[in-house]
Amino acid sequence: MTAPHELSVADAVARLDVRELTAEELVRDCLSQIAEREPRVQAWQVLAPDAIEQARRIDAQPQRPLLPGLPVGIKALFDTNDLPTTYGSAIHAGHRPAAYAACVAALRAAGAVIIGKTVTTEFAAYVGGKTRNPHDPGRTPGGSSSGSAAAVADRMVPAALGSQTAGSVIRPASFCGAVGYKPTFGMFDVRGVHPLAPSLDTLGFFVREVVDVPWIAAALAGSDAPTSIANLSAPPRLGLCRTDQWSRAEPPTQRLIEGAARELERSGSKLSDIDAFAGAAAAQAVIMAAEAAEVFRELRRSHDAELSPGFRAFLDEGERCPADRLREARHAATESRRELEDVFARVDALVTPAAAGEAPIGHQSTGDPAFCRAWTLLRCPCISLPVLEGPAGLPIGLQLVAAPGQDARLLTIAAWVEKLLAR
Repeated sequence: MTAPHELSVADAVARLDVRELTAEELVRDCLSQIAEREPRVQAWQVLAPDAIEQARRIDAQPQRPLLPGLPVGIKALFDTNDLPTTYGSAIHAGHRPAAYAACVAALRAAGAVIIGKTVTTEFAAYVGGKTRNPHDPGRTPGGSSSGSAAAVADRMVPAALGSQTAGSVIRPASFCGAVGYKPTFGMFDVRGVHPLAPSLDTLGFFVREVVDVPWIAAALAGSDAPTSIANLSAPPRLGLCRTDQWSRAEPPTQRLIEGAARELERSGSKLSDIDAFAGAAAAQAVIMAAEAAEVFRELRRSHDAELSPGFRAFLDEGERCPADRLREARHAATESRRELEDVFARVDALVTPAAAGEAPIGHQSTGDPAFCRAWTLLRCPCISLPVLEGPAGLPIGLQLVAAPGQDARLLTIAAWVEKLLAR
């Protein structure tokens, strides 16, 4: 029988719901996996000392909540008043916010066990944290949701929250081999999530299979039940979108993405080449830096010396951004958004890389977010599926992108792709 910590969200909830598995058994097994793997992976900032007690309280309830004792990891960027919330910075060591972030409160209300806080990079930017890639500890897990991606991929927890401002859900999902879901901008409440660039910051999460996504989405939305993923009535219309960042993808990744697209075409999908959104990734980088500079201006007055050189350099870039350049970037974003309607009138979803290649060696950098920037800027729902394998035997995600607001369509197509391409 599958060990409890190996269960996906959907399978775990099914067993918890009928009390075939208790929340305490599941939490204890996850904690055992964490104890065994954490010295190598280092995915956790802090574990909840009351995790087992949380599970026991849920087991004692006569009614079954939506997620009856499901263990979930919480990115250290998200406020919790009973666990330290550091935002990935020593400046906030031991910090206890006054309240839970809205998303954490929603998970608790849905019956999830908050098992601990996962490692994030410094204020969700580019400087790597302590977490290692679970497949190869010499490589980065990606960022900024590094601990959440690694914990789910390494079977420590079935689900964990993350956030994306450039590529902080999709890229670590690709590097670690998890399903990473970034919904349409604004779908989930980000109150209590430390901002980086408010017009871009998006709450997302990591799971193991596409069928898991509606469960966590329902909990975050305060729903009583997940929305079923519909079956496709016909193969979807897909667009192979290399984007203007294609040259940044490693040649094996280019071949894998094109090969996957052709395999989907052979399975009945109508495949088109999509050439659009030029300049969107560059515009996102400008807007992100400028907004971050504004967000952190007050903090820098008292704590600038305590920021890492890399984070300071990123903020300095934003401070130096000329007003004309920021206006041009926002205009480019508007023009790219106008292209969305035309593109998604022709296709149901786009096929594109989730990352440039396998997880890079080393830990100072979290990898290149080039293949995520445009979709974050355009507020599109995205999902990374761990269905490809690079030359070193490490995972590479296939990213699917849909039009803003078309999250249900995205999940329907993702389930179809997952079934066809599963490794």
